[in-house]
Amino acid sequence: GYYRLIKGITDLFLKKCPDEKKLLAQIQNAGSNRSFIKKLSRKYVDKPLVSFIKKTLSENLSLYTTGVKRHLQTLPLSQRFDPVIRTKEAQYHLYMTEIELINRIYKHVFTSSKYKFALIAHCLRDFRPDCRAVAGDIESICRGCTKECFVNLGSLLLKKYDIHPHISVSMELEKLFKKIKAGHHSVGALGIACVPELAQGMRLCIKLGIPPVGIPLDANRCSRWMKQCRESSFNLEELEELIKDQ
Repeated sequence: GYYRLIKGITDLFLKKCPDEKKLLAQIQNAGSNRSFIKKLSRKYVDKPLVSFIKKTLSENLSLYTTGVKRHLQTLPLSQRFDPVIRTKEAQYHLYMTEIELINRIYKHVFTSSKYKFALIAHCLRDFRPDCRAVAGDIESICRGCTKECFVNLGSLLLKKYDIHPHISVSMELEKLFKKIKAGHHSVGALGIACVPELAQGMRLCIKLGIPPVGIPLDANRCSRWMKQCRESSFNLEELEELIKDQ
């Protein structure tokens, strides 16, 4: 499956570059969304390694991104400037590896944090009943309307490991993260979201000094990618494996 594959690929890259943080920097610099600072740092890019990474990812992960080219071709003009919506296929592959690598780097620090919170993508809720989520001190909180709802399933599992679950609806994540960090001495963040938003959220956490971990959705099914929201899902077994303190 996907998780076995992405773990194996990351292991392969670490044989080429054993330092996890240096490998992470190479993967981030290899991305298409380069800021001016990243362009300046390209002289530090290991070109043979990056070339190997891109080739390996394309050969192994294209199975999971078959709809990206079609999606990009049909984007209306109003969405072509959205950095998340316009994510290219090669960038998806880099993000997937980045998420796996960040999980490895920050898992222990996350599980050791005194206060741990999770943001769960709102598109994971069960669309059959009216969602009964209520406003919490940070974000909306699941009330457990249905047993099949992935927000409910995820929330129950997270609570088992003393992680405070919230439904992610805010677009001002930096402001939200700063507020949480200001209220707690030791904070860890967990995200459950689509690949591009999860990777970018994890980067923001690192920038703010919050150790992040995360689980990507099985597919992008929210209204930003489709004309209407459709129920999505994620791997509960992988989530539990990630948050175990071991």
